[in-house]
Amino acid sequence: MAFFVSTPAYPLPSLERFSGARVYALYYTGEFTPYQTLSKENQHAFRRAIYVGKAVPRGWRQGIPISNISATSSFELYQRLKEHLKSINQVQSLSSEDFYCRLMILEGSTSYLISTVEAAIIQSQKPLWNAVIDGFGNHDPDSGRYNQAKSDWDVLHSSRPWAEKCLGVSSNYSEILYKINSYFRTFLNQTNAKS
Repeated sequence: MAFFVSTPAYPLPSLERFSGARVYALYYTGEFTPYQTLSKENQHAFRRAIYVGKAVPRGWRQGIPISNISATSSFELYQRLKEHLKSINQVQSLSSEDFYCRLMILEGSTSYLISTVEAAIIQSQKPLWNAVIDGFGNHDPDSGRYNQAKSDWDVLHSSRPWAEKCLGVSSNYSEILYKINSYFRTFLNQTNAKS
């Protein structure tokens, strides 16, 4: 974990195409009112991620031997971050300019650790979009499954076109704000207890 938080953070919108499979974290520094506690934490140093994820090489989930997977021709993480950027750009309440990302490169035999490292960072950081606000990493469920509810992320940050088609009963906005406020109260109590 110490190694990960010591790696540089990059502005999310300015990433150029790169190869490789990695664990990544997104950091928020913007003005969206419910996230102000988090934004303040990240103003001078990227201390608390808002989301942590992973991108694995093609064939990894099917058990293809690592030696048969070319890290240099694998662009899964770059594509995943581009999908996240698209989601952020589709909503009015967030600006992509307020997001930064940190990456941990895991290649060759160390790529077997991708899921373990991701889980460890999530356990340590308890990122808001992993621990409380579900749905940021979701994809279009396709026309046959629009009877499901909108995710909490899509209620809070409406406008992803496919999410607007979801017709199920979702949480309401005030319930989600309550969960966010409870999360930050717990986070602040833990921070104060450590100091």
